[in-house]
Amino acid sequence: MTDNLPKVRGIYKFNELLNRYTWLNVGGPADVMFLPADEADLRDFLRQKNPKESIFVLGGGSNLLVRDGGMAGVVVKLASDDFAKWHIDGNILYCGAGRLNFSLKKIVAENGLGGLEFLCSIPGTLGGAVRGNAGCFGSEVANVLQTARVMDSAGDVFEVTNADLGFGYRHSAFPADWIVLEAGLRFEKADATETARIIAQNDEYRRTHQPQGIKTAGSTFKNPEGMAAWRLIKEAGGDTLVFGGAKLSAQHCNFLHNEGTSAADIEKLCTAVQKAVREKCGVELEPEVQTVGRE
Repeated sequence: MTDNLPKVRGIYKFNELLNRYTWLNVGGPADVMFLPADEADLRDFLRQKNPKESIFVLGGGSNLLVRDGGMAGVVVKLASDDFAKWHIDGNILYCGAGRLNFSLKKIVAENGLGGLEFLCSIPGTLGGAVRGNAGCFGSEVANVLQTARVMDSAGDVFEVTNADLGFGYRHSAFPADWIVLEAGLRFEKADATETARIIAQNDEYRRTHQPQGIKTAGSTFKNPEGMAAWRLIKEAGGDTLVFGGAKLSAQHCNFLHNEGTSAADIEKLCTAVQKAVREKCGVELEPEVQTVGRE
């Protein structure tokens, strides 16, 4: 396979362990990891690669469970500075999809970008947040996204609007072969001191109510309509389940905690929690953590 890879200006890594790139710190090797130098490099790669070769775009790895067998094909990671550039035009912040959401704090605070404060505390990259319609503190990407620039599997670049993306709760209708390049985020001009205060307040809430300093992946399951996933898990006794070093956080039982185990054990735990909630509460929990790769 490596003999057929296109010539690129970026970097190929072979048999790269993906546990280095996921918050849960599990995952086998990617057959190939590609770190494009810039958009043109990504475009050229997509246009020249074997059309049968599978592609998976890896963001910040914050809500991702990669199985122990790793990933076939090519894992693309938008890690270069070219995918993190930003500028403001009117009341729109245009920002590259590879930028970590945490790094938006300085941009949002110093420029008084009201309404974007919630994004700054969402784990992962902006591209992942857009694709999954991430949200917290009463807002979500669908509330602020104006446009997105995307690249399809043929390397063609085009712009889509909010209305094109079929946003739902922690969901969008992005086709699997689209790669988010840049998001245009609408904001309301606000006092910089106030935006900084809101960001700090959000950070403090997370420190107080959510586990810190552990191998986790954010919320494990989506909240069913009108219900809280953690309450259902606790009611069903799912918070007491343990598989190897996989358990749920004692502080917030909708957060996985990897104390040193395999992806297989974590996946078994998730399945067992779903079964317990289904049997006890009659509710089917839908994963928020995406599971990918070979078993």
